[in-house]
Formats: sequence, structure tokens, C-alpha cells
Amino acid sequence: MSPTQLLSTSISSTSSAFLAAPITFKARNQNVSMASKKPSICTCVAVPQEQKNVYTTQVSRNANIAKLQAGYLFPEVARRRNAHMLKYPDAKVISLGIGDTTEPIPEVITSAMSKARLLFRAEALSTLEGYSGYGNEQGEKPLRTAITSTFYGDLGIEDDDIFVSDGAKCDISRLQMVFGANLTMAVQDPSYPAYVDSSVIMGQTGQFQKDFEKYGKIEYMRCTPENGFFPDLSKVTRTDIIFFCSPNNPTGSAATREQLTRLVQFAKDNGSIIVFDSAYAMYMSDDNPRSIFEIPGAKEVALETSSFSKYAGFTGVRLGWTVVPKQLLYSDGFPVAKDFNRVICTSFNGASNICQAGGLACLSPEGLKAMSEVIGFYKENTNIIMDTFNSLGFNVYGGKNAPYVWVHFPGQSSWDVFSEILEKTHVVTTPGSGFGPAGEGFVRVSAFGHRENVLEACKRFKQLYK
Repeated sequence: MSPTQLLSTSISSTSSAFLAAPITFKARNQNVSMASKKPSICTCVAVPQEQKNVYTTQVSRNANIAKLQAGYLFPEVARRRNAHMLKYPDAKVISLGIGDTTEPIPEVITSAMSKARLLFRAEALSTLEGYSGYGNEQGEKPLRTAITSTFYGDLGIEDDDIFVSDGAKCDISRLQMVFGANLTMAVQDPSYPAYVDSSVIMGQTGQFQKDFEKYGKIEYMRCTPENGFFPDLSKVTRTDIIFFCSPNNPTGSAATREQLTRLVQFAKDNGSIIVFDSAYAMYMSDDNPRSIFEIPGAKEVALETSSFSKYAGFTGVRLGWTVVPKQLLYSDGFPVAKDFNRVICTSFNGASNICQAGGLACLSPEGLKAMSEVIGFYKENTNIIMDTFNSLGFNVYGGKNAPYVWVHFPGQSSWDVFSEILEKTHVVTTPGSGFGPAGEGFVRVSAFGHRENVLEACKRFKQLYK
């Protein structure tokens, strides 16, 4: 037997890459005198490193947060996009997934935030005369007045019904704080994930039911092409809170006046409160209500939340509002607005004064015109996307009244379709199942994108599905 067969080598057990590689030795051609001895096998044993002691507190994790499944939808989409970009570093990845605006904020608005002679402009903050510290938690009166006159002029809403905020998404969580854990809630299915996730965190729900892809104690109001994306209210169980978004994210559908009249009556019959999300109202093309308060009696059963995000490109600036009418009362007669005001004053110091200056400029005649032009641009993108998928033979929904196109892939998993589109076209979409179980088999395509990117994405869609 040669010396190489008897060679023992001492190797660190932590060098796993070294151990995994084949090892070869070259022996010299020479005579070696060895004592006669039976060869033995040398075995390398990995010795585990000393276990480190990790300090833990004696505070238990919030069991409600532990109920949440995986991560929030849009960060998960972003995670997969980033992983794809690492895999294909030279690919031009186009994002039509997360509903983030892409076009610049109109100059008439940004100038109000910096140089224009409007309330709380940025430059004034560097002067003794123009400096201001804390503002009103509910928002500055000029902006509240402008919101009232612009969106609710003849609907009986008053300035002090308006609460200016840093966005509708943030207000949804503050409203959940107002409502608390001991109530029931209903939500459109599919719908914006923040409604369900905030309910889970607040402790309003049961555990996630994997077989049904639903949380216990939530009433999922199924909205599909078969029912015109409006739930059959005769099959909906009574709940305390009803989340309703029109135009809807993600389906792009908009409720008619007759449908919202039925919803308000349903809430009255059941003593429920409607949380109406009108974040896309300015995208409405049809003669449908842009506010729930267009429906008689709505002020007694509904509040409304909205935002400048998708109108003026304020997704990063952060500015929105919530309307809580004085007529909206709890079962004991106490005004909901007073509790919401208490939560606002406790958890929020008010929207940035610079952002509020921008919001005020948005609602000037010049600002409204500029916002309409930006919205018109995105609606043109929507038409391009809809025409593309229609030409390929897909059933396509939404688009007309919202910046989202809802494309049906029957019999397929939404995440599988998302992955295939990303892998083969380098285009990011959003899987429909992330918005609720009724979204399975659909993909949402956002119209927020530069025109050249939308055209290129549609070209790739045609190459994939031709």
C-alpha cells in the first residue's frame, strides 16, 4: 500500500467548503520502509461550536401580530423583484406592481411648498416671521376648508368634520384604534390588504384558516365578475364595521349610486358603520358617486378616508384626510368624531405644515387642473394596458374608473402567473390572491409608470402570450 493511502490529514471541522472538495495528493516515486501494520481509517468528527447564550426579555410577543401570514403584500412583491434583479443584473425590470406614482409633482404644487406665498412655505420657516412649530393635530383650517368646498361642497359636510393626516393608510390604523378589539368587521374580497391586516393586529379576528385562505371572524364579501364586483348583501352576515373601497383597489370596479344606496341601507338595518375609502375618486369616469356622502342618510352610518397620493403624486410626500360627520354616533349616542379626535391628539402631531401647503395648492384652480392632467396621463396608460390584454383574448376588468387593470388567468395560481411574467418578461405585477381569496386566478397590473415603460411592458406581454 502506498503512503498516500495511509496519510492522515487534520482538517478544521468548520471548513465545510474544503471538506466538500475532492482532495488529491501526488506522491514521489521512492522506496519507503514501513513496519507491517494493519491500516486504519481516520474519521473526522465535527465538534459543534460552543452554544452562545442569547438574552431574552420576559415580555411575550403580541399574539395578534403572530397571526399574520408572511409579510405585508407589497414588501413581499418588492423582495421578489429585488431578488429577480440580482439574478438578472442586466435586465431592464419594469414595475407595474405596487401602485406607486411615477410622474413628477406639478410645479404649481411644489412651488407652494418652497417659494410661493402660501401658508407654511418651506423658505418662510427659516425666518422669525414665518417660522411655526406644532400645528393643529386636525389640520390647518385653510386646508380643511378647501377640502370641504372641493369634495363635499353641497353634501352637508363641515370644516371641522375633516381631519387632515399623513395618508389614508395611516388613518385606517388609527380608526382601528378607535374601534378596538371587541367588534366584528366585513371587507370586500378582494380588497386593499391594510383593512384585514390592521384588524388582525388589533385582535378583531380569529386564526388564519389555511384551507380557506381566510381569517376567522372576518366577513369576506365576495366580489367577482359574476356579481359585478358588488357583494350580494343578502348573504352577508351582520358586522359592526364594513370596509368598502370605490373605485376599488385592486379590481378597479366602481359602485353605482343604486349599489351604494343599498349598502347604506344595509348598514342602517344592521346598525353598522361603513369605512368608505375614496382614494381613487378623481379617477372616476362614469357618473358614479365619488363620495359615500352623496347617498342620503350616509352621514349617520359612514365615515370616509381619502388621500392626495394618487392625485398629486404625494405617495412620498404623505397627505390625506378622513371625514367623520357629527351625525355618526355609537350605540350610546356618543359621537365617533370625538373618539377619533382623541386618538389623533394622542398618537399624531399633525401633518407636516409644508405638506399642507402643497395640499392647499393642489386645491387651487391651477392645482386642480394640474392634478387632472396627471390623472389623465395615468388613465391613458390604463387604456394601453387594457387594449393589450383584450387583444390577447384575456378577460379584463377595471381600468375605466381606476388606475388598475384586473386580468383573469382562470385555473392558475396568482403567484405562479406573477412569477412567470417576472421571469419571462422582467415585468413586475401584483398577484391577485394577495388581496384576498377571491383574487386567486387574477393579476393586478398598475398604470402607474412612465409611458415608455408601459409601452415596453405591453410589447413584452404580447410576446409572451401571443
